[in-house]
Amino acid sequence: MNIKEVFTKRQNGEITFKGLMEKTIEKLEQDKELHAFLYLKDPSELIREAEEADKAWENGVRRPLQGIPVAVKDNICVSGMPCTCASKVLQDFVAPYDATVVKKLKESGAIIVGKTNLDEFDMGSSSENSAFGPTKNTLDLSRSPGGSSGGSAAAVAADMCMGAVGADTGGSVRQPAAFTGIIGFKPSYGAISRYGLVAFASSLDQIGILAKTPEDVLLASSILFGKDQLDSTTTDIPIGPSPEASNVRRIGLVKQIDISAVEPEVKQGYEVFVKQLSNNFEVVEISIPHWEEALAAYYFIAPAEASSNLARYDGIRYGTVIERETYWNTVRETRNLLGEEVKRRILLGSFALSAGFKDALYEKANYLRHWLVLEFAEAFKEVDLLLTPTTPTLPFKLGEVKDPLQLYKADLFTTPANLAYLPAVSVPFKTPDKLLPVGLHFIAPFGQDHKLLSFIGELGVKSI
Repeated sequence: MNIKEVFTKRQNGEITFKGLMEKTIEKLEQDKELHAFLYLKDPSELIREAEEADKAWENGVRRPLQGIPVAVKDNICVSGMPCTCASKVLQDFVAPYDATVVKKLKESGAIIVGKTNLDEFDMGSSSENSAFGPTKNTLDLSRSPGGSSGGSAAAVAADMCMGAVGADTGGSVRQPAAFTGIIGFKPSYGAISRYGLVAFASSLDQIGILAKTPEDVLLASSILFGKDQLDSTTTDIPIGPSPEASNVRRIGLVKQIDISAVEPEVKQGYEVFVKQLSNNFEVVEISIPHWEEALAAYYFIAPAEASSNLARYDGIRYGTVIERETYWNTVRETRNLLGEEVKRRILLGSFALSAGFKDALYEKANYLRHWLVLEFAEAFKEVDLLLTPTTPTLPFKLGEVKDPLQLYKADLFTTPANLAYLPAVSVPFKTPDKLLPVGLHFIAPFGQDHKLLSFIGELGVKSI
């Protein structure tokens, strides 16, 4: 069921929110094997909230997410719940306030069931970098659910919630959506407030939505979008509560993408999908000249911003503290709690910002980013949307990829949208002869989030 169908059945007396929550709790009890969550709310508390939602419904109260179970990635603050970022540095930190997205979810009647697992501080593409152990893929428990929002994706795919929010810096919502066979949406930069999201790379971070149907993604977007006085980067981007005609006519394929370089199964799925798409839309090849350099630019900009944002974890202000006889020894020992991938990116970012290298690395990457924005704008004069694969591979097995550079390549098709501030969505597609889905990735012009979501609604996509 999507959320609209839940409300229809509730109106007809076929289900109750309490009954829906009881089914959800049955699924949540299986999380010991999946490890999608780092924190789960007590079942008795969930039942109490569901009963309150039923009582409100009987009294005529109607809210857009009333009684709907949702999950929140564990780098987004929920008052009274842990916010660990899957790191030992924050393993005892409890959020003292609600993030703006959480406040909006609560006001809409949603019931937050828990906090989901992730790569530590959002840094990774497999959820294996969590300090508390990896999440597994619901489609194959031996495989990764992607990252960094792997816990949120797995929770939705396993019906442990009807939707989840995650954070997307370079593909962290869309890539796990592709790996688990669901829909992952990253909005235009500034469409959803980042107040209460633990920062990784501030000019790239965006809170995104994971769900099983386009209608649910669109509904959640209509609730979460909007300016926020607590986040000066937010902007008003129109979004409607229900799908409308997208008026998409032309879809562009980026000619700089070497499709032969992706796994054969992904190539086959992509080509079959493009062929089907060409039956109803004009599919043309367009050029984004700096597309091939986007990933390299991302891996200078994101670590540089991360090295600045993570400087606050010094064992002095909050989080875990390992006290030593001097200030610097305290800082050193506390920061040694960080995982290898986090340390790697901090070092890379600090190097990119260091004297003698800032102009050659960080500033040059931002210069390329500027050109990428202009090139996307030119491309969208010719087409309505762009299409790429979401990832170059199918879900890989846990522990299979040892080389960090190979994991970085998982973001090959997703990082350009973050660099150019554009909305993008991953939808699942599976050819009849394949067991695992291929993620297909649509990118829209800035601010045209509603067109993008309406389009995938017209396609009739659904989770695998």
